[in-house]
Amino acid sequence: MSGAHSTIRERDGDAGEVGEGPPQPGLVVVFAVDSPRFVPLPLHHGRIVLGRDRLLRDGVDDRNISRAHLEVTLRGEQWQLRDLGSTNGSAVDGAPLLRSLCVACPRLLRIGRTLLLPCADLRPQLACRLHVRDGVVVGPTLAGVHERIRRLARVGQGLLLGGGSGVGKEVAARVFHAASGRPRGPFVALNCATIPGELAERLLFGARRGAYSGAVEHAEGLVQAADGGTLFLDEIGELEPRVQAKLLRVLETREVTPLGETRARPVDLRLCAATLRDLRAAVQAGDFREDLYYRVARPSVQVPTLYERPEELPWLVDLCVRTLARDAPLAVHVGLVEACLLRAWPGNVRELTTEIRCAAVEALAEGRGALELRHLDPAAGGPVAAASPGPPAPLDVDDVLREFAGNVTRAAERLGIPRSTLRRRLARTARRGDDGP
Repeated sequence: MSGAHSTIRERDGDAGEVGEGPPQPGLVVVFAVDSPRFVPLPLHHGRIVLGRDRLLRDGVDDRNISRAHLEVTLRGEQWQLRDLGSTNGSAVDGAPLLRSLCVACPRLLRIGRTLLLPCADLRPQLACRLHVRDGVVVGPTLAGVHERIRRLARVGQGLLLGGGSGVGKEVAARVFHAASGRPRGPFVALNCATIPGELAERLLFGARRGAYSGAVEHAEGLVQAADGGTLFLDEIGELEPRVQAKLLRVLETREVTPLGETRARPVDLRLCAATLRDLRAAVQAGDFREDLYYRVARPSVQVPTLYERPEELPWLVDLCVRTLARDAPLAVHVGLVEACLLRAWPGNVRELTTEIRCAAVEALAEGRGALELRHLDPAAGGPVAAASPGPPAPLDVDDVLREFAGNVTRAAERLGIPRSTLRRRLARTARRGDDGP
């Protein structure tokens, strides 16, 4: 992994900006030999031939790649992949490419010990390169979201962030704070789901000595602590209605009244909130105040999942391994990264980093010099099993195929069956359809 970070390129232009004109299809090298990479490769006239000499010009030296290894052609929305008689073979979405394949939306290609992501439009990757800063990996997809947050921060007073657990909403909130015009002011964060309801009011708004039993001195609330800066409320939908009402008053009057006091104090802050929940549905269910919803729900930005930012994943793996194995260098096997890129990771960055740390501990405990797929928990990156006494409901084949846009390989992996089995099922269904009822 030594020297991996030398492949990082800083932004060449404004993040997320894509020029006028037709899409530019291509591939992105995201891993080679044992190091993460970020090397965009445009298709010329819809075609590229991948080989050792071709990739060597872009700094990818993989001796397991043949001189003429894989031909990639994009015709309309169909990717035509043809192995050119390579010595070590090619793979598409983890399955060996026997000769040629035409597929609508492959997620991942492997040639030798190199992984590539097909992209229908490479312009974002060409305009904004991946970078790692302060332990945070930001690829073009996330950079575009962060740039939108910066634009909103320059003109607005608040922001609502949506997205699943572990996608990096606090990182996005810090981007909002840094661009708000008051970056030297305090950034105060609170996860509303982690505090008991009876403590939320005191923590947020403060209390005067004697306001309640045990209040032996004045306590400043987080609202006051965020004066002149940004208050970040993660999981804002978990606040109790009484606290919601008081927060709304703070936002509307720019004043806060601590518990036990009658005189309001002025505060100047921006609110950045985040939620896992559908706040509109929470309003309809009576769990979230409608007036507060209209105050905090716009503007809003959805932070994309890790699955939507695959170019970041090899770098996150690299960071985890580097942090844990400082004294005992640990290489990363391409098979592990390939498997990780093909899994959903519902817990996003948080889940990935936790599982990679556990896998690295296993490898180090064995005295191994490489982190391999066998060190990773087979269930890592998959859906969490429902805690129910009965068996899980079977997945609907049609639904899974729609989820993966007809990609049989990825649908079979999601269903937990061999690809050949799924193809036979589809063929039988097609025959029954032709025969009629």
